[in-house]
Amino acid sequence: MKIGIMGTGRIASILAETMVQMPEVCLYGAASRNLKKAEDFAARFSIKKAYGSYEELAADSEVQLIYIATPHSEHSRNARLCLEHGKHVLCEKSFAANYSQAKEMIDLAQEKNLMITEAMWVRYMPMADTLKEVLASGIIGEPMTLTANLAYLVSDKHRIVAPELAGGALLDVGVYTLNFASLVFGDEITDITSSVIKTETGVDAQNSITLLYPGGKMAVLNSSVQVLSDRQGIIYGTKGFLVVENINNFESICVYNTDRKLVGSYQRPEQITGYEYQVLASKDAIEQGWTECPQMPHQTTLHVMRVMDELRRQWGIRYPFETTNEE
Repeated sequence: MKIGIMGTGRIASILAETMVQMPEVCLYGAASRNLKKAEDFAARFSIKKAYGSYEELAADSEVQLIYIATPHSEHSRNARLCLEHGKHVLCEKSFAANYSQAKEMIDLAQEKNLMITEAMWVRYMPMADTLKEVLASGIIGEPMTLTANLAYLVSDKHRIVAPELAGGALLDVGVYTLNFASLVFGDEITDITSSVIKTETGVDAQNSITLLYPGGKMAVLNSSVQVLSDRQGIIYGTKGFLVVENINNFESICVYNTDRKLVGSYQRPEQITGYEYQVLASKDAIEQGWTECPQMPHQTTLHVMRVMDELRRQWGIRYPFETTNEE
């Protein structure tokens, strides 16, 4: 399967580094709005084609799947371009800037019978299945509460704090905490409360989110672009608890009983970077003729986008490009 990359930043580099080690796919092209950047990127990873515009990549009949690695604010426009040219899409998280854009992208893909999926990489990893299996085994009883945090020292990056690029902690790192909660408790939320601290530019620098679910279940989530965190996800059950090391790329799952003694441990299998799983899942979905990947269903992507819209509403944060219809 021939794949093109749209954008040549840090995440695009990791994806390229991953795909060149995957015999199942061919990293065929890379596009930037600057031809020299695209050429340098292509040379670095021995990619056959370099494009000086996104339109050229989308129009290339050799390319089947395009990985979108541009800022959040551009995902919707870029995805529509790809879909209009008959290309399948693997779109970096957060999938779009808001629910309205995400729905439009998914509707267009379904209308054209093309696959589109969110590159929420942890959802595609074997450790996500391991976590589900451990919980289903009943070893910690009924999971009732979870906490999750993700924070990096990245507030010095323009993209992270720029409202016009849909910056802020929520769409960049908070989306992982929301997906962790979704993975464990599902998508039926009964209440959302939150607190926020904003940057000088008006996007969220730090946030704290509490989600309530049927049956008295609760998730407490924290994310930030100003501090460093342990990245842990902890799930508390009626017979014990478990600790997931690094919710951004599950490294291990440690299970503890009611005496807080370690009774089980699961380690992440060897991987290239971890990004290979979403590429393989996309390839499989395309070959099966599906418009979505079962690991990251459209319904879940839309659910998370809707929750993030509600959180920004609570915080009074709107991106400059959003219209009234996109709130």
